[in-house]
Amino acid sequence: MTGPELKKLREHLGEALGRSLTAADMAKLCGLPAAGGAEKLRKWEVTGPTPKVAALLRVLAMASEHYPILEKFDVFDRHDVPVKDRAARRQAFREQMRDDVRKRLD
Repeated sequence: MTGPELKKLREHLGEALGRSLTAADMAKLCGLPAAGGAEKLRKWEVTGPTPKVAALLRVLAMASEHYPILEKFDVFDRHDVPVKDRAARRQAFREQMRDDVRKRLD
């Protein structure tokens, strides 16, 4: 994940949650300490985050419609899920991801 991709992700997650996310919010999602976390996040928005943080953010990105549901989480396209139910299940999954992101921000 590059710095500009991280910055775009912050925008997309904010859109999914219905509010703008600050650098401090994103720092909290990344597990950075409150002291200095926002500044580190701003640096990452230029240079890109560490691979470990990028992996976490790829999972959290699934809360936004702008990002695909990762293959290991995609249980919707299996043969035992009726095609007519797949869209609703994907939407419910994304909403669950949004709730998880909100909980991380509290």
